[in-house]
Amino acid sequence: MTRVKRGYVARKRRKNILMLTSGSRGTHSKLFRTANQQGLKALASSNRNNNERKRNLRNLWIIRLNAATRDNGISYNKLILYLYRNKIILNRKILAQIAILDRLSLSTIVKDISKK
Repeated sequence: MTRVKRGYVARKRRKNILMLTSGSRGTHSKLFRTANQQGLKALASSNRNNNERKRNLRNLWIIRLNAATRDNGISYNKLILYLYRNKIILNRKILAQIAILDRLSLSTIVKDISKK
C-alpha cells in the first residue's frame, strides 16, 4: 500500500481540536493527543452538566410554586391537578415566574381553578 501523508486535511483537523481546547491548562491545550482527550472529556462533561442544570431548574420551579401556593391555602400537588383538570396549559417555569413577579395573579389563578 502507498503511504498517505494527509497534508493540510490532518493539520486542519488537529488545529480545530487545539482551538477548542485553547482554554485548558498545560499540555491539554498544546499537544494534540492530550488536547483531543481533554476535548472529548469536556464535551461529555458539558452534556452531563446541561442535563443536571435542567433537573435543578425544574426542582427550583417546583419549590417556588409550592411555597407560593401554600400561601394561598393549596398545595403544589393540588395546583397541578386542578390545572390539568381545567385544561390550563401553563408550564412550571411560567407559573414560577408568575409566583415571583406577580403574586396577585397567581392567587387569582389558584382561586379560579379551585372553584371549578
